[in-house]
Formats: sequence, C-alpha cells, structure tokens
Amino acid sequence: MTSVLYDAPGPRAKRRNLLYTVVFLVALAALIWWVGRALADKGQLEWIKWEPFVTDSRAWSTFLLPGLENTLIAASLAMVIALPLGALFGIARLSDHWWVRGLGGTVVEFFRAIPVLILMLFANAAYAEFTDISPENRPLYAVVTGLVLYNASVLAEVVRAGILSLPRGQTDAAKAIGMRKGQTMTYVLLPQSVTAMLPALVSQLVVIVKDTALGGALLGFSELLASVRPMSANYGANTIASFTVVALIFVVLNFLLTTFASWLEGRLRRGKKSTGAVVGVDAVAELATPGEHVHPDEHGDPRGRAADGKAAKNDKDT
Repeated sequence: MTSVLYDAPGPRAKRRNLLYTVVFLVALAALIWWVGRALADKGQLEWIKWEPFVTDSRAWSTFLLPGLENTLIAASLAMVIALPLGALFGIARLSDHWWVRGLGGTVVEFFRAIPVLILMLFANAAYAEFTDISPENRPLYAVVTGLVLYNASVLAEVVRAGILSLPRGQTDAAKAIGMRKGQTMTYVLLPQSVTAMLPALVSQLVVIVKDTALGGALLGFSELLASVRPMSANYGANTIASFTVVALIFVVLNFLLTTFASWLEGRLRRGKKSTGAVVGVDAVAELATPGEHVHPDEHGDPRGRAADGKAAKNDKDT
C-alpha cells in the first residue's frame, strides 16, 4: 500500500527491516544480560537488598512517602504559580503596546536562557541573605522559586504559540461583533487554544515534577530522590534497589499525570463538538415571518406548502 507520505516496502526492504529488528533485539538482550550479570556479581540482585520495600513498612513511612510528599508539594506549588504567570507573560508578548511586549519578551528570554539549577542556587542564596526564612524551609522556597521562574518563561512561549496557531478569522469575527481585545483574548482565543496547548503544557508539568530532584541533589531538599541516601545507609547499601524503586515511583507519578491530561484533552474536544440538536416542525413554524403561517406538506417538509402558497400568489399577481 502506497500513500503520499509513505511508500510500501518491497521484498528486499522487508527482509532488511526484519534483519535490523532481529539485530536490535539481540543487542538489547545482550545488554540486559550484561547489566544483570554485573549487578549479580556485585550482590545487588540479592533478595536482602529488595526485601525492605516488600516486608518493612518503615522503608515507605520513614523514607519514601515523606520524600514523595515533599516532591508533590514543591511540584504543585510550582505548577499553581507558573501556569497563570506563564499565561500572563505569553499574553503580554502579544500586546499591542510595545513597552508591554518588550518587557514580557525580556523577562521570558532572560529566565528561559538560565538553567533551572542556577536559578535554584541563586534563590537559595538570596533567601539566606535577605530573608528570615528558616534553614529547614529555605530549600523548598528555593526549589519552587527556580521552578517557577524557568517554567513560567517556557509556558509563556507555549501559550503564545497556541494563540498564534488559531485562524486569523477568530479574531476578525470577534472584532466584527464589537468585542474588545481583552474580551477577544478571554472569551475567544484562550478557550480555543487550551486544547492545542494541552500536550505541551503536560510535558512541561512532567518536567517540573522531575526537576524537583535537583533541589535534593544540591540544596538538601528532602524530596523523593534524596531519600535514597539515608535509605541505602539504613538497609545495607541497597543503592541500586533504592534508585530502582524511586524511578518506578516517578514513572507511575508522571504516567498518572499524562493519563489525566489525555482524558481532559479528550473531554475538551468532545465538548466542542455540536450537540446535533434537530429543530422540529413547530419550531420552524414559530420562526416564520409575521403574517405567514408555515404548514408542512404530506412529507413533513415545513417548506412545502409555504412555497406552494407563495407560488400561487405570484401566479395570481401575474
């Protein structure tokens, strides 16, 4: 089968693709075997290393769940602040006023160009120098600040691109009925662009969840990844097992986030479809012009007898 964008492979191409697939699977199996063999030689696959996550509830209540709670707190705060802030700067970049557009563009380009880890380190130093925030809470503030500044600038570009992707006719139609620019943005452009922006927004939210681990690595923030070190020290150097469990938790967390976003996107798309309502004959009769009553013909067509009446009147006039 051949289409505009794809040519069906012939016999030689099929054999070549099959050969590439077999070679890749063999290489992948060899790599997995080599990694498993190396871990087994180091004693990392012994049951004693993995047993605490199955039999000892303290591994979860003392290390993993508190770390997961801090990760969710930091990510949630960053999301709640970064989303409206990013939308604000994205709309500012579309402003008709040059100074608003220039200010929004400068802020977005500046913070988008700086690595999020540097923003966290600067925020931590600033909070230590100019505020009275306790050292226990300072890492959380620094992590949230860095995540908000960086991701708000990225989300601003997502919002701007989503709005610009809409047809020009949407804005023209809003202007034609007398809507101001703010009303057009609020009631016409933003609601329609949300569906188009949703995949990119979800991808950035996943990045926020994962980037909380940077605070644990360098700022001492007790998030999920930071729980590996004390847990490994408490349960006999089960570092590989701890990292594996933490990675699986991140996978499940981000999978739930993307699944919810896919469900929300589908719901929004279904909500935009027509309800398919059918106007009945009586409703059509009520919409007829004053002094003219519409009667359906023998086939139920409300236009039939009205059209016949008009034709008879024209014949009489002639």
